[in-house]
Amino acid sequence: MLLEKRLDCTIDKVQTAIDRLKSFEPEEGYRLAYSGGKDSCVIKRLAEMAGVKFQAHYSCTSVDPPELVWFIKAQKDVHFDIPRYDDGKPITMWNLIPKKKIPPTRFMRYCCQELKESQGKGMPTITGVRWQESVNRSKNQGLINMFGETKKQRLILNDDNDETRRMVENCYRTRTTLINPIIDWTDSDVWEFHKVESLPYCELYGDIKVENNYYTCTGKKRLGCIGCPMSTNAKQELENYPKYKAAYIKAFDNMLIARTKATKWQSGEEVMDWWINGGNKYVDPNQISFMEEL
Repeated sequence: MLLEKRLDCTIDKVQTAIDRLKSFEPEEGYRLAYSGGKDSCVIKRLAEMAGVKFQAHYSCTSVDPPELVWFIKAQKDVHFDIPRYDDGKPITMWNLIPKKKIPPTRFMRYCCQELKESQGKGMPTITGVRWQESVNRSKNQGLINMFGETKKQRLILNDDNDETRRMVENCYRTRTTLINPIIDWTDSDVWEFHKVESLPYCELYGDIKVENNYYTCTGKKRLGCIGCPMSTNAKQELENYPKYKAAYIKAFDNMLIARTKATKWQSGEEVMDWWINGGNKYVDPNQISFMEEL
């Protein structure tokens, strides 16, 4: 619940999130990572309520569900960021697969780095990351995440006292800093906030329902890129969006042409069959998933 009663006090999660945003507001304002998911809608409204300076940015992945893209386009104050190669050509999943010469997998998740993580480098960024979403996030994410030149040069902070604020202010110029104001919110908290604030959201979530003070949705629980190797529903997603499946197969065909070494795959169809029924299951806990809602 957004009002969490404890033995010694009552915690207002909304006000706490607002205070967090105010505490770490940079002079130049925040970049708000907006994916169009339920969490993104929440942090955008919280930033508005906090009165902090920010710009919402959506990183175009080329493989988000069309319903989600339509919803984001309806948000007129959201900036569309198109990742590009050095020559200015847009980066898409369809040209990235042949370039990398291997399908994206749980182990080789170059798609995340190229299509999502390349945007807004060095800018203090608000995200909708939450601990409840996965075990890996509970271990590897905090209220404040600060990165150096590499992901291994990382500092995770979980409080907002004076010392933390001074540290964040000193690091803004040299590190990529992520502010996660709803890091400790539950799924129910997120949907309760949607209900209370009457926030618009993507139709794929269905309706909001509440039972015994627990808020949830009747549709999809999480939204992400179609065919994401991190999704347990990738196979069904590709069946639901046949044009995307066909585009993947064509990209796999082009990938095989680009490869100089012989492989066991003879066609894009064979790659697709391997991709949706196998692939490496290792997960890098420090990398943002295609399924992550910013």
